[in-house]
Order: sequence, then structure tokens, then C-alpha cells
Amino acid sequence: MTVKDCLDTSRRASSVTICRDDYRETGRFPIVDQSARPIAGWTDNADAVVEDGLPLVVFGDHTRALKYVDFPFARGADGTQLLRTRHDIDAKFLYYACRQIDLPSRGYNRHFALLREQQVRVPRTMEEQRDIARVLDSVEQAIAVEEQLSATAEEFKAALLSFAFTRGLRGKSQQETESGPVPGGWENVQVSDLGDVVTGTTPPTKVAGYYDGGDVPFITPGDVSHSRPIESTKRHLTAAGLLVSRPLPRGATCVVCIGATIGKVGMATADTSATNQQINAVVPRVSYDPRYVFYALAFHADKFRRAATPGPVPLLSKGAFGQLAVFVAPDRGEQEEIAEVLQAVDNKLSLHRTRGALLGELFHSLLQKLMVGEIRAGGLNLEALPPVTKASAVTR
Repeated sequence: MTVKDCLDTSRRASSVTICRDDYRETGRFPIVDQSARPIAGWTDNADAVVEDGLPLVVFGDHTRALKYVDFPFARGADGTQLLRTRHDIDAKFLYYACRQIDLPSRGYNRHFALLREQQVRVPRTMEEQRDIARVLDSVEQAIAVEEQLSATAEEFKAALLSFAFTRGLRGKSQQETESGPVPGGWENVQVSDLGDVVTGTTPPTKVAGYYDGGDVPFITPGDVSHSRPIESTKRHLTAAGLLVSRPLPRGATCVVCIGATIGKVGMATADTSATNQQINAVVPRVSYDPRYVFYALAFHADKFRRAATPGPVPLLSKGAFGQLAVFVAPDRGEQEEIAEVLQAVDNKLSLHRTRGALLGELFHSLLQKLMVGEIRAGGLNLEALPPVTKASAVTR
């Protein structure tokens, strides 16, 4: 049947809506509109509150955003469509069924007329519909758990990074410097003192033999997520391409020094890799732990941004980058202690991100197969996932 066939059009919502300029940061009633945010604002206007026919599905006529809402809310103006289901159609099932639809974008034009005509497969019984919704809820909740754990670990890492490079881990007294407090006994060195500074280069892209079938990671700014190891790249070089580039060993620290994302810092994890010309890499000397150099430069990222020449395309040259001063622990043992602690947090982060990604793939696979009847919800064993809790205003 079509989405339109699933809807109960006999009940109409209040015509009162809240204009964007009237959204407040606090209020008695949450505002749900067509934006991606679950709750877009707050209001005290009781006349705009939707209470009848809950739960329901909210669809963004312009944005195509979908939300499942099971609490009283005020309706945002312009493009906030309310989808109330028939008595024999479960609202959360329809919410997921609509998410499975690949609705083409028409820009800021309206999309509800297109959505209404889309075909969906609806199980005959409410029990089966609810089983499908329950399975998908379970997986989405597990994804949310991993995202929260990742966010918590990210916050902890930021705090630990600051503590390690301002106080150290050995209980030393602090010393005040122009750059702020640093652990006592640490030395002020230039970036070039940490190792060889290598500016990348791009092999000619017109030569297919430099890229096609290659397995050497070719790192560009888009591959660098700040303060994270570089686990993958979009492009790779062949052995021939590597000969006309500047190879980097495992453990080299890559710093974006040209463009809008200047100051992003990552660490090469492949045995051999190369970068383009927007990245300056530091290949550490034997007296420095490579992981420690990576974390130290990640901590000083703001210094790199401030040192860049202003303009439409910010630039931090190799020479200027190498001359920037940073405070570092001279003792290799202390470097390794700091690196071990921070790497343990990074390993935890990587675990949660990997789990989240795998669960995301599982969700999309289940969404497709459950909605076409390829598999049945009742036969799935999801005991390893967290139990489903009440969730409101789920949004994609």
C-alpha cells in the first residue's frame, strides 16, 4: 500500500504553529519542526500544542527529516507535516518504513506529495509491525550507547591531554611560561628539533600508473581527524607513485598546514605512506617516542592555527612550522608513560567507533530486509544488544 493509505486523515491538528523567530530557549512545551533537531526550541503557547493522536510521525516537507514523537509538543511553522496512522498501523513501524524509502531531493521544494505516493509493505498484524519496530529500536539504541561512550571518551581524552602537557604524570611542580603552565623540567624546543619535517607532494594525477591499484596510503587533509591515528585514506599510491612522492614511516605525525582545516593533527599508522603538499609531517628522532610527538603536537594545534598567515587560504610554511616552539619531556621514559595512557584512551575510542559503525551497517541491513519481508523480526536474537528503553523524537 502507499504511505497515504496508512494515514488517518480524519483528525486535523491545530492550525496554530510557532514561527522560528518565536522559538525560546526555555518554556512549558517543546517545539518540533522540520529541522534535524529532535527538539528545536520551546514555547509557552498552549494553543499550538499537539496532543491528539499521539504517537505520530513528523515529516519535514522541505528537509525530508523524519521523527517519531510520542509526547505533547508545539508544531513549528512551515513544512512540519504530521502523519497520524490508521488504527491498524503502528506509528513507529510507519516511521521506520518511511526511513527505508529513498526519497529523491527536490532542494527546498516540498516533498510530502512524493512521500504520500510511495509504496510500503505493511504486515497484516500489529504484532508483527511492532516486532519490526522493536528490533530496529534495539539496534538504534545500541548505536546511541556507542555514540555516548565515544563522546565521553573523547571528553576524557581532551581533559587528559591537557593535564598531561600542563601538569605531567609524575607529580612535578609546574613552571610558568609564555605558552602557559608546563611540567617542571620540561624543555623548550622547536618542532624541527623533534625530528625531520617533511612536506608532502602530489604525484601527477594524470598518470594512472601512480594511483590505479595502489596500496600505499596517500594522506590528504580530508583523511585527518584531529588527534586521531590515521587508519584509512580515500586514495592510494602504487610503488611507482611512491617513487615520485616523499615516503613516511609508521608513527610520523601529520599536521595540516594549508587551508581551512589548518592545525589538524594525525598520526600515520601504515608501514609506509605519503601526503600531499598541504601537510607537513614530523618523523621523530630516536630520542622521542613517536606517539608522544603526535600527542604533543595535537595539544599545540591552536599554536599552529595562530601562526598561519591570514587570507582566503591560510598557510603555515615548512620553515615557519619547524621554528615553532613547544615544551616537551626530555626523558624518553616519561614520554612513553604519557603516550601509553593516552593511547589506551584512543584504543577505547576506536573500539566504540568500530562498534558504532558495525551497528550502523546492521541497522541499515535490517531496515531493508525487514521492510521487504526478506527476514522476520520474530526469528532474530538480539540478546547481545542493550534492552530497549523509552525513546522520544527519534530523528534521522
